[in-house]
Amino acid sequence: MSRRFSLTATAAFAASLAAVAAFAPTAAAVGPFGLAPLPLHSPLQEQAQDRLTVTVVDTNVNRADGTYELRCAPAGGTHPEAVSACTRLDELAAEGKDPFTPVPQGQMCTMQMGGPATARVTGTWQGRSVDATFSRKNGCEISRWQNLVPVLPAARG
Repeated sequence: MSRRFSLTATAAFAASLAAVAAFAPTAAAVGPFGLAPLPLHSPLQEQAQDRLTVTVVDTNVNRADGTYELRCAPAGGTHPEAVSACTRLDELAAEGKDPFTPVPQGQMCTMQMGGPATARVTGTWQGRSVDATFSRKNGCEISRWQNLVPVLPAARG
């Protein structure tokens, strides 16, 4: 009886391996951990594309004021420096920084005026909704603005 059980178990195991092999990727397509590699470009990446609307006023920079669309992955839209702006956003994402976070309440900031420029950025970045405002009314806000150049233009005071 033990021998019959052993033969039955072995046959069942072999049949299950054959069934799995029929649906598994070929050996050439399997990566080092037995998983098929993901394609370099997938429909999920298109859905996660960064799309921002940037509105800038009072920069005192010729032709910098206005409303621009910025799309990344691939870079595009009406933003005048789309490639550089997307590169900067990629750098910030790689550093794990969220450039759209406002200055914390009660933060000590130098009392300096960087000019009347203001900006609003809305849309989607890194799969999250963005609705951020920027100004140059003190040292913290100037630093925050400068961190996003060239997404925001290099404004003059």
